[in-house]
Amino acid sequence: MRYCLSGLLFFLTLLSGTGCGISAKQPALHDFGSPASISPDNSKQEKIPVINVDSPTWFWENRIRYRLLYSSPTRVGFYTLDLWVAPPPELFEQLLISSGKIRNYSLVIQLQDFEQQFDAPGRARVILRFNAEAYSGGPDKKVYSQEFYLEQPTATPDAAGAVSGFASLARKAADRIQAWLAGLSVNRVMAGNRVQSAVNFSGEKKLPTQPRKDN
Repeated sequence: MRYCLSGLLFFLTLLSGTGCGISAKQPALHDFGSPASISPDNSKQEKIPVINVDSPTWFWENRIRYRLLYSSPTRVGFYTLDLWVAPPPELFEQLLISSGKIRNYSLVIQLQDFEQQFDAPGRARVILRFNAEAYSGGPDKKVYSQEFYLEQPTATPDAAGAVSGFASLARKAADRIQAWLAGLSVNRVMAGNRVQSAVNFSGEKKLPTQPRKDN
């Protein structure tokens, strides 16, 4: 027994001296890909848009969420070997700012849903839902608000599929917001023209009618 204990102590000492030679695998860090390139000329002419993306507290972390709708719809799971480099609201905000597609308006966005959902063991999709408020002329001059919902199947039912799916979905969201803001601008111009026409019409002076002379 004494020899066995001595051998065990020697083995433990050897492991502690070498650090066991085994290191835990570090998780991979992900974002939404490289930001859109903006030429120097455009960067001088256009101001950086004011965009603020907020969310419930549970989205302010860098773990990638998933949900097994087919077996545990109320349980939220997280991938252990893949993480976001920053919380999703921050990643989404930076993508919108760097996209160059948000112009003439300030945005306040409330992120409401951002997770991968499994409908079956081999079938998953990513969900992105948010509310956007557009402001023009100041923080207290809200023009309009709009609810957005986007989803798409993932290429693979795993963390890699979630990351690539969210990167694609975030860019589609930027396109949707751009189209929405363009529509707001057109509507505001048309409304302004109608108001101006009404003012011009009401301001017109009618010439007095001359009494008809009978021959």
